[in-house]
Amino acid sequence: MVKSGVAISENGTVSRSRRSPTPDKACIEAVELARSVAAEIGRPDWVGDHLSAQVEGDRLVTHIFGCLDPAYPGWHYAVTVVRASRAKRVTVNEAVLIPGAEALIAPQWVPWKERLRPGDLGVGDLLPTEADDARLMPGFAQVPGGELDEEGADQQMLWELGLGRVRVLSELGREAAAERWYNGDAGPRSPIAASAPAKCATCGFMTPLAGEFRQMFGVCTNEFAPDDGRVVSLDHGCGAHSEAARPAPRPDPVAPVVDELGYDHIVFDDTTELELVSSEN
Repeated sequence: MVKSGVAISENGTVSRSRRSPTPDKACIEAVELARSVAAEIGRPDWVGDHLSAQVEGDRLVTHIFGCLDPAYPGWHYAVTVVRASRAKRVTVNEAVLIPGAEALIAPQWVPWKERLRPGDLGVGDLLPTEADDARLMPGFAQVPGGELDEEGADQQMLWELGLGRVRVLSELGREAAAERWYNGDAGPRSPIAASAPAKCATCGFMTPLAGEFRQMFGVCTNEFAPDDGRVVSLDHGCGAHSEAARPAPRPDPVAPVVDELGYDHIVFDDTTELELVSSEN
């Protein structure tokens, strides 16, 4: 620890100077006092070797001991001793158990909103939406302010304002959902889409979504498809496509044709062998 003092320069200007604390011999030599205090917060057989003495300030030293408690591997006992000005006796300021470089400590606390993952919401659970959620915006904010704004307005969303919803998806919310769906299992990069005979855009079971999502996504309505009732991209696909054709039947192998009724008239020039075979029979 470094303390600041006051220094006066030659021109009379007063400025602060920094100096290192002076090591106090009595505090540094109070190892056994610090060990006895460490044994009080733990057990005598849990206090290991004296590792170091850290000078925290004037007449203020922290003694570090190894911790042999099997429940706290890598931790240290830290006992801070102090000596009052002009006093001869060293007293204990505090004693704590601190983690070392290899200590097993709990992970940094993360707010529940950042720990939440898709699929964590169960039956009876409530997930309140913050008032300033960037994914949502007031419904009236989608109303175009002038004629130039009407061209880029989401007309489907304007119609949905009559349903009485206080908030609707903002542009950020739509982009986040579209990116999540498109890069997921219902997008064009999934293995089942790569082996599909055609895309969902040409499938009769695909029902397009409303609003701006209509340009990229729809809902599968084929009960035999793996994505039935789920949002799929138009360039997704599966084997249950409505226009998937049955494979053509393979013809049966043709058996060889043997003519057992007709005969060929063969004339031999030398009939010696034929007469030999006849005589033997």
